[in-house]
Amino acid sequence: MFRLSNLIQSVTSGKPERSLDGCIAIWNFTNRCNLACHHCYSYADPNQEDFLTTEFILDSIGSLKRGGVRFVIFSGGEPLIRRDIFEIAEAMREAGIVTYLSTNGLYITEKNVDRIIDTFNYIGISIDGIESVHDRFRGMEGAYRKSLAAIDLIQKHGGNAGIRFTITSETKENLYDIFDLAEEIGVDKIYISHLVYSGRGLENLKIDITPQERRKFVEFIVDKAFQYHDEGRGIDIVTGNMEMDAILFLRKFAERYPDLRDEMARRLRNWGGNSAGRKLVNIDWMGRVKPDPFFPEYIGDMTERPFDELWLDPDNALLTRLREHPRKLGGKCAECGVIEICNGGSRSRAWAIHGDLWAEDPSCYLSDEERKGVNG
Repeated sequence: MFRLSNLIQSVTSGKPERSLDGCIAIWNFTNRCNLACHHCYSYADPNQEDFLTTEFILDSIGSLKRGGVRFVIFSGGEPLIRRDIFEIAEAMREAGIVTYLSTNGLYITEKNVDRIIDTFNYIGISIDGIESVHDRFRGMEGAYRKSLAAIDLIQKHGGNAGIRFTITSETKENLYDIFDLAEEIGVDKIYISHLVYSGRGLENLKIDITPQERRKFVEFIVDKAFQYHDEGRGIDIVTGNMEMDAILFLRKFAERYPDLRDEMARRLRNWGGNSAGRKLVNIDWMGRVKPDPFFPEYIGDMTERPFDELWLDPDNALLTRLREHPRKLGGKCAECGVIEICNGGSRSRAWAIHGDLWAEDPSCYLSDEERKGVNG
């Protein structure tokens, strides 16, 4: 995740940089879902049975802690389908793990909204376009109105929810409307995800946008982050799955704050770009562990070996190479002067297009001049 708004605020105000001592786990607790989204990487199925028992998950929390997990993002499928989801989240919170909820919002009701607000530190609700676009992309008529109703219900009960949006050829023109919507309804975060080719996302490679289109949209997103900062708006902008955004962001930041450019560059290098297998891990609905949710290879299975033993295994060659910084990659990345910032982007996209985990990210939109490097 690339936290544009937080970086602008912290550097311009002289606040200490945020650092993560440990890792974030995205856990797909179920493969069941009430929607059939075009970009889904989980092949979610409403009729699937949950594989991992409540007891197994609860017993795994100690292993997560020993492995350095500090945050768990509850994902799926649709995580609220599981009846034990609150029990699991509350146990994690008692163990000192911060819990986030990623949901389509359709199961948020008057009966459970207060418990959701009390249980999860953050609630992200997926909105992938304005009404007809969202409903078509999500595979259900009326899904848009139900998701907006969930945000409204959370706000009325004293909580707040962010919007999650994925840029594809089907949703791209609604990106601008999503920002207007966020301003209108008063959410506190907009998370913009770039498409990664995996699951239905791989089947729908044709719905991705071109690098040229991507750059245009990222320019808009970065400009919005600066606009919100200038206006004092409390809307946090975050992008995901496209670490090259940081290099474009740095150029624009330097134009506005030339005296702070070196400090921002230093923080971006410390942030380190793509963190799959390093500060990010995925656990799927069967307990299999991957460096990120889209990754084509598993590093092990929690039903056979505890998480901490898998994640901290010094003999795992894949993790060792992923944790090199900057990574040693091919193609444009081999001679790139800014790889310390982006770390080469998505290995999953490299695999999907080139059949090589260590090739360049095919979605990189940086110019030859921008790839030459940054000073300081």
